[in-house]
Amino acid sequence: MKLKILLTGGKYGQIGQELWNYLPSLGETIRIDRDELDLTDPDAIRQTLRELQPNLIVNAAAYTAVDQTETDYPAAQALNADAPAVMAEEARRIGAALVHYSTDYVFDGTKRTPYEEADEPNPINAYGKTKLAGDRAIQSMGVPHLILRTSWVYATSGRNFLLTILRLATQREELRVVNDQIGAPTWSRMVALGTTQILAKTYSPETGFSRLRELGGVYHLTAAGQTSWYDFARAILEECSDSSHLGPWFTEATGGKPLAVQRVIPVSSSEFPTPARRPPYSVLSNAKLLQAFGIQLPHWRSQLHLALRETKVGDLTGLFSA
Repeated sequence: MKLKILLTGGKYGQIGQELWNYLPSLGETIRIDRDELDLTDPDAIRQTLRELQPNLIVNAAAYTAVDQTETDYPAAQALNADAPAVMAEEARRIGAALVHYSTDYVFDGTKRTPYEEADEPNPINAYGKTKLAGDRAIQSMGVPHLILRTSWVYATSGRNFLLTILRLATQREELRVVNDQIGAPTWSRMVALGTTQILAKTYSPETGFSRLRELGGVYHLTAAGQTSWYDFARAILEECSDSSHLGPWFTEATGGKPLAVQRVIPVSSSEFPTPARRPPYSVLSNAKLLQAFGIQLPHWRSQLHLALRETKVGDLTGLFSA
């Protein structure tokens, strides 16, 4: 069976853009984004899937503006919950498998050891609630699926914490960053590579994704280790103190200006209020992923070092567990 993959969110999303580079190694890949398909329109989703008849749907599209979700809940619900539900329903109808990305924010952060897949979700913000609704809709459809929860995703393009810190570092001598939220910053390229490796291990030209009936479900796919936003910011600035080894992306991120920051001050979340509450601890255990697929992403600090140098795929493959 020749593998035909439909990728949503592949043009603009941080994970989707990376997937577009790697999924074609598995089979014919068609990329559809908001320019071609309105994911808030269930009928349009159904029509597209029935016309294309993919063997695999990889949904990397999502409403990820966490704070904005608090006041734009219907749009977030449509993208994060309703669209995945329709995709899962149609995947079952056409005999396809589904890969979907979820978040550490489905948990409330009251735990102090890494969350496992079996732990009960309890989101404390609208973003987490809409993502959890999408997860559960997929699980209820009985379609072969992978729900991959990741966390604190960043890249050298788009909108994310890494680029925000660098922009502010050119404008201010002092940055104040929260130090009481703990997680695992994860490079989008690592998520895409991990996904591709999982799919390669579960796909067979003879039987398709039949192994996902046995191995499918929810998995955590994040960087190893943990840190705070404060320490992540300090690590970014330390890695970028000598920009001679960084690519054009750094000049674009800083507008060509030098870093002016002199101090990074740790502050509590109460001193830095946001519309959406964040879980104070959202580290995810990746033990299930390692056991099932033999895959473990590198430590978050190693990922940061590689990401800032935009390390290519050929230099990354040896970093995964065998």
